Amino acid sequence: MLDMQQKIKIFKALGNETRFLIFKNVFTGGYVCSIDDKKPKTKINPHATCVTTIAEHFEFSLPTISKHLQLLREAGVIKMQKKANKIYIEPNIETIKELGGCFTTLVENFEKNRELFFDTTLLK
Repeated sequence: MLDMQQKIKIFKALGNETRFLIFKNVFTGGYVCSIDDKKPKTKINPHATCVTTIAEHFEFSLPTISKHLQLLREAGVIKMQKKANKIYIEPNIETIKELGGCFTTLVENFEKNRELFFDTTLLK
């Protein structure tokens, strides 16, 4: 279960426009990574992308993109794995589901706990 500090770290990581765009495209399959022909026997998740492919979509250096990816990985919203000569990135679905569940719980409990958010005497 995500604790408060982990949730804050996720929001801080996604609060940067570049990191949010990277995450969104990794999550939705917006990047297509080339297959590494040098190591054809390397098993690759077909939904993962690689660092160099992500970097091609930005006007930043590869080290800058790598730093953004590192912060997303530390926040737990992506997974990174080195295979052959590439680093592959995929969304951390478990973390995203849990974070989504937090919002679902907030929405479901909003009406029930309305008095915690608003002074109900002002609404009448």
